[in-house]
Amino acid sequence: MVVAPLLLVLLQPAGATLAAALPVVINTWAFRKAAETAWGVLQLGGSELDAVERGCGQCEIDQCDGSVGYGGSPDESGETTLDAMIMNGNTMEVGAVADLRHVKNAISVARKVMEYTKHTLLVGESGMIVIGGSGTVVSGTSTNGAVHKIPGRVGDSPIAGAGSYADSTAGGAAATGDGDIMMRFLPSYQAVEYMRMGTDPTVACQKVISRIQKYTPKFFGAVICANRTGSYGAACNKIPGFTQFHFMVSSPLLSHPTEQVVDCI
Repeated sequence: MVVAPLLLVLLQPAGATLAAALPVVINTWAFRKAAETAWGVLQLGGSELDAVERGCGQCEIDQCDGSVGYGGSPDESGETTLDAMIMNGNTMEVGAVADLRHVKNAISVARKVMEYTKHTLLVGESGMIVIGGSGTVVSGTSTNGAVHKIPGRVGDSPIAGAGSYADSTAGGAAATGDGDIMMRFLPSYQAVEYMRMGTDPTVACQKVISRIQKYTPKFFGAVICANRTGSYGAACNKIPGFTQFHFMVSSPLLSHPTEQVVDCI
């Protein structure tokens, strides 16, 4: 089974020379309201972490595509469980939760794990890319996982480097699709490392998709990437019924959050 989790990464410019392209908000799929919410937080002076949390949280409330939030993708026993992760690209701190029950806003719990505990990932019952004015990169994810999964299954969304990755010295990336396959390749981490070496964001996304194709040609998945200057790109694996990938972008160069499309490779 495959899912379409919301993934957000928020980054801000390091200096005035970059101001034309930054800040930038990018999220997978055409989840416009989530993009508008995250962009609005930045415009009102909120932090990158606030923008990721609120953007992902909006999709949790709206239950975007049925694959985010408390109302869809039940496991084999009929229960919906949530996974989420948030990462601070300045400090490399991560907060993540998996198999979360009886809570609607998993991304907020993930942030509290990061800020109020010494742990990285908590499991059980107890987004997106943003580049802002300070050079901060923050990434986040939220999903209710694969439909009819075996109880206890955790996919790529709450795993740093798989679902998303942020490093303020290089950029941010986020992945969506068949998490059971994609998490084996840490595509978000790999894309950021490509950008660290100077690779264009679109090419970085394409390279990680191509790497997975070598082992699993028919996998369902896509990746979004943004470097620290605000350049961004996306790539997806072409399979029957999935030949294009839609994602949202917000930046000073656009009058409003805009849906963009790339052809799959």
